[in-house]
Amino acid sequence: MYRLYGSRGTGSAAVEAALAEAGAAYEVVATNTKAQAHMTEEYRIINPRQQVPALQLPDGSVMTEGSAMLLHIADALPQAGLAPAPGTPARAQHDRWLIFMAVNIYEGELRHYYPDRYSDHKDSVIDKAIAYVERHYAILEEAIEGPFLLGDRLCMADIYLWNLATWWDPDRLAARFPKVHALMTKVRTRPRIAPIDAAHAG
Repeated sequence: MYRLYGSRGTGSAAVEAALAEAGAAYEVVATNTKAQAHMTEEYRIINPRQQVPALQLPDGSVMTEGSAMLLHIADALPQAGLAPAPGTPARAQHDRWLIFMAVNIYEGELRHYYPDRYSDHKDSVIDKAIAYVERHYAILEEAIEGPFLLGDRLCMADIYLWNLATWWDPDRLAARFPKVHALMTKVRTRPRIAPIDAAHAG
């Protein structure tokens, strides 16, 4: 069984949704970041960076970094078909976009929401972070083949994009990036993901 350490409204939502879509046996260990549950010595042993999510694999080992978790789940449970086969050109594009979102959009959102981690000049950091995130959403908007990122089938990159896009005001997202908004809506209404989406809302 997988054990996911996660907190409401964070990147752990994508990992939980991936596990659910893959049909994996898992449990969620609530690690409330607003209550600083990730800053305890007990959690530091699980993840030295003291961030969520962290994922304990069935063999007892622990991995961190949400995008890496999605790739692992895709390969560990290939019957779910949540990523193209390893080594194929389609997989290269899938992994490209997943990592693109992790290192650009996710990181940009961290600067947007936590500017004090980066500078004493918070307003400047926020303005530049928003512009940076929007630039990368614009690139994704052009890349979406529809209805999902790579075409007709849900993949891990779509689950990751749904998680990130839920941090935006939906009306603003629909106006600026309609294909991203449509993809997010399609993912969030899937039967296995809808309850996770609702649990992480707000």
